[in-house]
Amino acid sequence: MKIKIWGCRGSLPAPGPETVIYGGNTSCVQVTHGDTFIILDAGSGIQRLGKYLNPKVREIHILLTHLHIDHMMGLGFFQPLYNPDVTVHIWGPSSGKESLLNRLRRYFSPPLFPVMFSELPNHPIIHELGYDNFELGALKIHSEYVCHPGPTLGYRISDGKGVLAYMPDHELSLGSANFPNDPEWTSGFEIANSADLLLHDGSYNAKEYATKIGWGHSSVRDAVAFGKMCKVKKLAIFHHEPMHSDHQLEHILHTSLRNQDLDFEVFLCTEGDEFEI
Repeated sequence: MKIKIWGCRGSLPAPGPETVIYGGNTSCVQVTHGDTFIILDAGSGIQRLGKYLNPKVREIHILLTHLHIDHMMGLGFFQPLYNPDVTVHIWGPSSGKESLLNRLRRYFSPPLFPVMFSELPNHPIIHELGYDNFELGALKIHSEYVCHPGPTLGYRISDGKGVLAYMPDHELSLGSANFPNDPEWTSGFEIANSADLLLHDGSYNAKEYATKIGWGHSSVRDAVAFGKMCKVKKLAIFHHEPMHSDHQLEHILHTSLRNQDLDFEVFLCTEGDEFEI
């Protein structure tokens, strides 16, 4: 299973000289295994992914964690959507109030976007998810709701040899009154348990998080505690706050790891990173 990061910034694209190391594009991760091609989220990074996509790819699965704009702002600029020879599946969280198709149509409509959903040459196939297990090629995928405003999913992807866990927007401290000492009552534990690579929200330092409780994001310190609880092999801090420069991100990570006794790797996710598990 091969993984490539096309965007790991949170909330808003943040291009500029102060973010050139870790990148400014919002959430988008490519996962490939044989002929199976998966994209996790459709943030601004998906535009570049589409530009450099292998032209031999004829079926694409886009797995959306949720429909906040930073996770789907690039969808309308994804070139394969306009290629009638490519079949695109869009998977995303179900909601008791409105279908996923209708919620996607809001994005594909004026004044937000000039192209209507019905005007795409090959209409995407829509799949609604909740607490589900399904397979795409040889990959086994588990989805479940996690703590974040609105219906939001985390994804666990396994090829039978390695496991990728993906929770870019996730507020750990709201998932359990006894975090990090009660795994069974912690949001996302089943997604991340024993994962080879965990991509997880680490938007804030501890002081910032104290002023943003309920916003749906975690501190780096909480993300590290979660990785330790779940016994992951690698933790990549994801969803970098757009106001944080590269230097600030490194300072937050260094401070959060101080006096920590860890037996797994923790690092800042970087746009362009490639992994194989």
